[in-house]
Amino acid sequence: MKGVGQTLPEIEIQMEKPMADEKVLYEVKDQIAWITLNRPESLNAVNRDMVRAIVGYCRQANEDRNVQVVIFRANGEKAFSVGGDIKDRARANAAVADVEPESPLVLRQNKNSATPGTPAPAIAAINKITIALLHGYVVGTGLLMSLACDIRIAAEGARLGLSEIRLGFMAGSGGTQRMARLVGIPKALEICLSGELYDAQECHRIGLVNQLVPYDQLIPAGEKMAASFLKGAPLALRYIKEAIYKGSEMTLEQGLRFESDLQSMVMQTEDAKEGPRAFVEKRPPVWKGR
Repeated sequence: MKGVGQTLPEIEIQMEKPMADEKVLYEVKDQIAWITLNRPESLNAVNRDMVRAIVGYCRQANEDRNVQVVIFRANGEKAFSVGGDIKDRARANAAVADVEPESPLVLRQNKNSATPGTPAPAIAAINKITIALLHGYVVGTGLLMSLACDIRIAAEGARLGLSEIRLGFMAGSGGTQRMARLVGIPKALEICLSGELYDAQECHRIGLVNQLVPYDQLIPAGEKMAASFLKGAPLALRYIKEAIYKGSEMTLEQGLRFESDLQSMVMQTEDAKEGPRAFVEKRPPVWKGR
């Protein structure tokens, strides 16, 4: 059920102290790239340094031929992310207060650049399969990042919402558009206009979350789903993702033609020949990604 009266928790985002550890971690293991938010002392509030790291790691994972699935998670039990670091934003605004602002047209052009410079667009640009493992508070930028992923798995007790309206602005980075496509226009309007937090059970009911699991099963659930995807051929995975996303914006007839074109290309790959051969020989296929 909707958490009536629940709002973004009042937290004190502390100035970062010089530390040796990274605020975003990156690891590749068994064809899975793990991108981990690692600022639990601030409930993984995303500051400018983290933005640059996330965008960089997204590009790195996308270009790595050994990576087929990218999983986003966060350290700390209280939050995946409470959103952007408001104090960091305020400091940035103060630093440029005396600088003549760019024109609205230039700012809009920069936002719509083909080179993503913020987390959600960078995640959406990944052509591998992406999974978000959500727990605790998943608010603002945290939710925007997960909306850009292909799959969302949430821990029981998680609270999701877009609080931007209560800070005087609106959710960007595709938040309004992806939310409407996932849950429908009426529910998207309610979520985006209210700024309320919704519990994981309600988010699962409306289709915002694919799976709901106990907190201690969150990472195993992500690994299990990734493993199920990795049984398929890499190029087929990629083309299926493209067919679904691009096809959903076409008429049915156009989508069927697009699907047929992609299927024809997949059928010409080495992996498409390896699959039936492995089935006949009763052995696991050895995918080459070509």
